[in-house]
Amino acid sequence: MNDRRRPSRPPKSRPPKRKPDPARPVDIDPVRMAAVETLRAVRERDAYANLALPPLLKQRAITGRDAALATELTYGTCRAQGLLDEVIAACSSRPVAEMEPAMVDALRVGVYQLLRTRIPAHAAVASTVDIVRFENGTKLSGFANAVLRKVTEKDEQGWLDELAPDAATDPIGNLALRHAHPRWIAQAFADSLGGEQELADALAADDARPAVHLTARPGEISADELAAITGGDPAPYSPYGVRLEAGAGDPGDLEPVREGFATVQDEGSQLVALAATRPEVGGSDARWLDLCAGPGGKAALLGALASLDGGALDAVEQTAHRADLVRRATEGLPVAVHVADGREPGLEPGYDRVLVDAPCTGLGALRRRPEARWRRKPSDIGELSKLQRELLLSAIRLTRPGGIVAYVVCSPHLAETEGVVADAVRRTGAEEIDARPWFPDVPDLGEGPSVQLWPHRHGTDAMFCALLRA
Repeated sequence: MNDRRRPSRPPKSRPPKRKPDPARPVDIDPVRMAAVETLRAVRERDAYANLALPPLLKQRAITGRDAALATELTYGTCRAQGLLDEVIAACSSRPVAEMEPAMVDALRVGVYQLLRTRIPAHAAVASTVDIVRFENGTKLSGFANAVLRKVTEKDEQGWLDELAPDAATDPIGNLALRHAHPRWIAQAFADSLGGEQELADALAADDARPAVHLTARPGEISADELAAITGGDPAPYSPYGVRLEAGAGDPGDLEPVREGFATVQDEGSQLVALAATRPEVGGSDARWLDLCAGPGGKAALLGALASLDGGALDAVEQTAHRADLVRRATEGLPVAVHVADGREPGLEPGYDRVLVDAPCTGLGALRRRPEARWRRKPSDIGELSKLQRELLLSAIRLTRPGGIVAYVVCSPHLAETEGVVADAVRRTGAEEIDARPWFPDVPDLGEGPSVQLWPHRHGTDAMFCALLRA
């Protein structure tokens, strides 16, 4: 057989290779891009969404309704991340962990729009695909488009019905996914509540957008005056608290906050600090200590209360930059700030009252730190509870006989709350007293002697408080 091949064209006669077409410019929506970039900062740098987003909005002059949408997309996506990932995985042949991380950031924002906003599906899909194309190229944008199109086949309830564990055999797992919480956190809430009866309410409140709470500085302005100036309402339980509606704008722009007459502080934080000041101690009551003072909200409240009766407060903070925050928060008050480790602060014992607002998982403030529920791990508990026990033991050593120690954490996890207190009582012989009378007019405080506040019961963060008499 003759091998008759077509002769090749002489090199000089070949047409020149076509240059690739320049990439078609993509009209990226700045609002959605700000949300995606904030998620990236959370993922890559362990940033806090509420600290990373505002500078982006300011830098890009995103204001008004656009800023509100960027905020909703960012915080909402952070809160719902686990649920969003389950839906993405169900609409893809690849696990989320094996996908390009930058694409996943955009997909999460897109799926959140489809499931939890009224944004039209075509707008949510198109804007997300544009971002993926801009950042990752055409191939991945096609993949993202396919995933998002499949997501549109069901609403949130439909996906939950398909993906949630069976409510009869795994009620906690079912509620955890329906309210976008890791299962271990839902279990910790159930353990603290004493069962599953209230769990759905607790998880739902944790997902709600929280109101802004302010504290009126004692001796400077009353809660009624602060409410009148800011348009808020006096808080139901704290005599110094004011509540503003969620979405009322940046509270730092309010004149009383700028002038130092008020601070932004959850009402639960106010209540636990106040509880430390209320039980009788007998004798001297002028030397107070905040053993874990950063960033300074409770130190400011305690310092103002101490000043009314001629007392003073020592405030201990381990890191220099957080100690600076305490100094700024307590400016003009009788507060001495010490940069030291609260376990060995080098202070003279004999304090009349000591507050231990110990570092914790922050499971009680997940509504204010939406990314924290996916950042924390069960393995964090052991290390933190060890630190909490050491700080509480240090506080008891620094308190005079008959003085009061308030142990506080923003978590309902039993290992961080009752477990730490029981260990300290066993080791030192300190007496745990009933904390409930020192939360006057606050309902649903349980059987005591400690107090556990809840968003769904009290509208506060889930603050825990135990009072010990040294």
